[in-house]
Amino acid sequence: MLSPLTGAAIFLVVTIEPGGEPVVHDLLPDLAGLQRSVGFRLPEGGLTCVASIGSAAWDRLFSGPRPARLHPFRELRGPGHQAVRTPGDLLFHIRAKHMDLCFELGIQIMTRLARAVTVADEVLGFRYFDERDLLGFVDGTENPGGRAAEAAVLAADPHFAGGSYVIVQKYLHDLAAWNALTTEEQERVIGRTKLSDIELPDDVKPGSSHVALTTITVNGSQRQIVRDNMPFGSPGRGEFGTYFIGYAADPAVTEQMLENMFLGRPPGNYDRILDFSTAVTGGLFFAPPAGFLERPPEPPAGRAVPERAPAALTGVDVPGGIAAAHGPVVPDGSLGIGSLDRSARS
Repeated sequence: MLSPLTGAAIFLVVTIEPGGEPVVHDLLPDLAGLQRSVGFRLPEGGLTCVASIGSAAWDRLFSGPRPARLHPFRELRGPGHQAVRTPGDLLFHIRAKHMDLCFELGIQIMTRLARAVTVADEVLGFRYFDERDLLGFVDGTENPGGRAAEAAVLAADPHFAGGSYVIVQKYLHDLAAWNALTTEEQERVIGRTKLSDIELPDDVKPGSSHVALTTITVNGSQRQIVRDNMPFGSPGRGEFGTYFIGYAADPAVTEQMLENMFLGRPPGNYDRILDFSTAVTGGLFFAPPAGFLERPPEPPAGRAVPERAPAALTGVDVPGGIAAAHGPVVPDGSLGIGSLDRSARS
């Protein structure tokens, strides 16, 4: 999450089937090896993968301490718009310069998880010109960099230092309604100029603009997150969207942004962007540090972990999307997922 931005990404959210916990537990230490094997074919492609785990799944997979602030995604019902909570036990955020690397790693992951999970959501994202979303505005301008990014993203929990809390939402845009606005009207909704990406002055920027409501200041200090949003869509189906993914040291920062957007600050003064963008998914996860995934805790009492994934659970009957077009694979290596030194994007 602290590495350079990439041109492609896959966001893969799955739920764990009853009895599938041992297969998932067995995969986690091997993710870094799978990533290396795929990435070695195109070393300059910058392939990375961050695996994150939801609140309910955590207790199904691991004994011992759990991340202090990990909890289910909190639904929000505002005066006109809703932040929904949708199913999700695991999130795989796969990134690279080229989609072929993301796609291949997704295949290998789903091969290992066949019949142990069900795909809840799968989005293939792409870079759109100069880091713009499909609304035409630059996305990610306010991401912190360097040490500020580390402070914004890496949790201080002594049991999970170096991990991060992740909130995801898939937004669908009504581009017909959006494009019916003038550029000046669009800029007042976002709070920035469209062409030059300059924040509007406070005396011009509405309090209901996206920028105004997602700026969180506590005791004079701005609280930040790192976003790695990606556009996605299908011209043939008329589907156009943004996949929001925000990494934070404390999920309360992102949650406050969402409360401001959906409930309003003050109440009722909601984010005008929601009149044109609808959240259709929502989930909260924790991305453990590399060392945790290299040697994950034992499963809860009564749940056994096989030495390797059973042959019957490799390469067949995998649901939809990237999971549908592959055969068996032999996993390579047994290291952790790699550091969270991924991308700072917003």
